Amino acid sequence: MASATYKVTGMTCDHCVRAVTEEVAGLDGVSEVTVELVPGGVSAVMVSSAVPLSDEAVAAALGEAGEYHLAGA
Repeated sequence: MASATYKVTGMTCDHCVRAVTEEVAGLDGVSEVTVELVPGGVSAVMVSSAVPLSDEAVAAALGEAGEYHLAGA
């Protein structure tokens, strides 16, 4: 089991949380997604998965969810 926390920009509300959670949870091997929302700032997205996820896979899922990006990417 792997766990990682990703810093994500662009999230402002509960709709953002639901969209990001749904897309990231859809990645292969993901068992849990938890979001600590910081409206308009840098939110934390905690992911538990069977294997470590690549930043590229997470970034792609964020892009599918909306205008969300890995901070510093």
